[in-house]
Order: sequence, then C-alpha cells, then structure tokens
Amino acid sequence: MMSKLTERRKLMKEEDKILKKVGTENPFRVPDDYFENLTSEVMSRLPEKEKPAILQKEPTRWEKVRPWLYMTAMFIGAALIIRVASSDRTPAMDRVANDDTEMEIEYINTVLENSMMDDYSLYVYLADAETE
Repeated sequence: MMSKLTERRKLMKEEDKILKKVGTENPFRVPDDYFENLTSEVMSRLPEKEKPAILQKEPTRWEKVRPWLYMTAMFIGAALIIRVASSDRTPAMDRVANDDTEMEIEYINTVLENSMMDDYSLYVYLADAETE
C-alpha cells in the first residue's frame, strides 16, 4: 500500500515540474474573425460547377400505366389472400340452406316425438297427403 502511494506522489511531482516548465496556456492561436469569414472564403475558392442540362423526355405509355397496373395487382393480391385465408369456405347460400334443413328436421323430429302416431299411421297420413 505504501509503495503505491509513494509512486503516485512521485508521478504527481514530475507532472508538476513539467507543467511549470511548459505552462498551461494553449499555444495555438487563430487569426481574428477567422471563423466568421471561413464560409465565404471557402465558397469563393471553389471552382464553378457546370450544371448539366436536364433533358425532359416525354414518359412512355408503359411509364404512365405502370403505377396503376401495380396498384391493381396489389389489390387483387390482397383480395385473394383474404379469400384464401378466410376459414369459412362454404358459400353463404349453402350455409343458409343447410341451417334451414337442419331446423326443419329438428322440428319434424320434435313433432313426431310428441305425437301419438306409430310408424304405420304416419306412413298412411303422408301417403294420403301426397295424393291430395
């Protein structure tokens, strides 16, 4: 421990000697108004750049149609993705027809269970209803 403290003190003494010898002032100087005129000086020394003539050419038919075509393709792709990703793939009319049929069968089963008819009586009743 003691050796580290003594080493630090020696180093500090050496630094102090160097600072006394050299000083703490900044040796670099900048001329007055240097930074105020820097931009104008640099710009005045740059060579003039020739501006190339921009040729405006008439866009081709493809260049005019291309954005509309891309947008149409994007919407068609989005519609197809939505169509494929939907989980219910049966058409709406089939679903309604299936629901109606299931409800009718359920109703008929309920009526038959609550009626006092046996199978033969029901057959005769339905056969007579078809002839009328």
